[in-house]
Amino acid sequence: MNIPAGLAETLLDGASDAIIATDRDGRIAFWNPGAERIFGFTAGEATGQSLDLIIPENLRARHWSGFRHTMATGTSRYGHGDLLSVPGLTREGARISVEFTIVLLRDGAQETTGTVAVLRDVTKRFEEMRELKRRLAGADGRSK
Repeated sequence: MNIPAGLAETLLDGASDAIIATDRDGRIAFWNPGAERIFGFTAGEATGQSLDLIIPENLRARHWSGFRHTMATGTSRYGHGDLLSVPGLTREGARISVEFTIVLLRDGAQETTGTVAVLRDVTKRFEEMRELKRRLAGADGRSK
């Protein structure tokens, strides 16, 4: 089967999800329009910056420990389509909830050169679930 011309560019530019690629140091190398919409930074503002741009400060040490391990070993606990849920930061400093998958980038010698993550803003769903759990806990407490 032939892959349609322009498919990759159309997918990267047209996806409503954020697609973010980094180098092996965690610097942003690619930032699509979906990332602009979700996080509020333009590609020009984000490209070349550390992922700290969108990682809440209290989670950075844990993130970088795992990131460095992944770059050094070429393996990640999170792969093969695992969906991760974490808080993220917008340009305005608001915390949002995102779910994402990650793929490792490799060169011709199979050395790890960076990552690509596809992220989706699930803040609304997360808040709805939290409210539902709160209501259920309240109802359970009243029924005893």
